[in-house]
Amino acid sequence: MRRTARLIAPLLCLVAPAAGLAQAYQCRIPPKVSVPQVRPDGPSRPLAVTGYTLALSWSPEYCKGREAAAAQRFQCSGSSGTFGFVVHGLWPESRGNSWPQWCATRREPTPATIRRNLCTVPSAALIARQWAKHGACMTRRPETYFNITRILYDSLAWPDFDALSHKPDLTAGDVRSLFAAANKGWSEAAVGVKLNERGWLQELRLCYDRRFRPKACDRRRFGAGNEQAAKIWRGL
Repeated sequence: MRRTARLIAPLLCLVAPAAGLAQAYQCRIPPKVSVPQVRPDGPSRPLAVTGYTLALSWSPEYCKGREAAAAQRFQCSGSSGTFGFVVHGLWPESRGNSWPQWCATRREPTPATIRRNLCTVPSAALIARQWAKHGACMTRRPETYFNITRILYDSLAWPDFDALSHKPDLTAGDVRSLFAAANKGWSEAAVGVKLNERGWLQELRLCYDRRFRPKACDRRRFGAGNEQAAKIWRGL
């Protein structure tokens, strides 16, 4: 309980109206979900946590070409709603170029936990994997991990990325600047921008310290330089 309280207490001042819900338009949660099985794909690293990354995928780009894929039906088919920025994961960080992962746990998300988070993380498989790979290195219970994730996500304000996509000569710096200007307390240095190999916006990677305050990203998380050309797919 004390560990949970230490994690959540710094977040309480971040709670704001759920602006993040605007990123999940008409999200319709299925009445029943199953809990996918997860197998580790790397070594266990129970390292000390020094900060966090909230990785936010731009769903229109992720879904391009996946609209008919069965595994991405909830997120990409349009039958369960449409999505903007969604949570890829909340990742604990450690010193150097390593990070905690695959910490020992016998717990897994319940179907109720998966349903509660599907409009934020629109994939049951991803929810199960993020808990097993990252969340178990932060908290003892999946519910706590996803509560923290939702608090961070819902505290964010979302500028008009559709309008930004029309900007001539768009750069990664423009993406950072727009997000930081919309979110009090955020500097451009704390906003990582990941572009794919073709220059399309793939993710924002928001960098936090141990108390969940914005912190300048290291080079690995900062991603594309400010002058790098960028494009934003609108799902058209």
